[in-house]
Amino acid sequence: MIPKLELRNLSKSFQTNGRNIEALSGISLQVDAGEFVTLVGPSGSGKSTLFNLIAGLLEPDKGEVWLDGQLQRERTGNFGYMPQRDLLFPWRSVTDNVAIPLELVGVNRGAARERAQEMLVHFGLEEFGGSYPSALSGGMRQRAALLRTILTEQDVLLLDEPFGALDALTRRELQDWLLEVWQEYSKTLFFITHDVEEALYLSDRVVVLSARPGHIVEILNVNLPRPRRPGMIARPDFGQQAAVLLKALGIRD
Repeated sequence: MIPKLELRNLSKSFQTNGRNIEALSGISLQVDAGEFVTLVGPSGSGKSTLFNLIAGLLEPDKGEVWLDGQLQRERTGNFGYMPQRDLLFPWRSVTDNVAIPLELVGVNRGAARERAQEMLVHFGLEEFGGSYPSALSGGMRQRAALLRTILTEQDVLLLDEPFGALDALTRRELQDWLLEVWQEYSKTLFFITHDVEEALYLSDRVVVLSARPGHIVEILNVNLPRPRRPGMIARPDFGQQAAVLLKALGIRD
């Protein structure tokens, strides 16, 4: 089977104050269609840099990005990318914000807004279509940002710590909601988090990066049944798998 996404020996360095800083070194990974893969690693390990390379916002020093068995030289627009901040435009309503990807590919504004309004219902935002981002809670803003990402209509979505700034209760609620969205829309998800528990709860596989220069030190196949339930975090096998990830991150009791 051809991987949906394949990274081949990606490396990236930056020049900072006359010094060469190696951010990523030799990242190779395959992600299958419909898979949920999470990337964890210490701060500065190159997680966001890797997403920027995949999305075409940066060019690698070495290595290649493949999608559906095809080398991606021009990658911009071939992936749905949700960065850490929601980046909703404050002067546009929720409906107009989430319609942006459709407008960018040439859909007229009226049709784009109609399509966005239809989708708001599935994201629990039907009452907020005419509201501006400042009126939304953090959780609602993240729902809107994810809907905008899905409306790029790309098969592979890159989600960079979408829940990192939320309180624990909202974060747990949105984790369950994200799993429902993932299953409903059959997307391939590549997700970044600093939270080992979140990574295990959501994922099919967890990829651990080392400290800079980031390279893969562990790939864990998550041994938990789906659908996931909150009570799973208390299971002994959940704790055992968390211990594997923590060890790979260099965190010990």
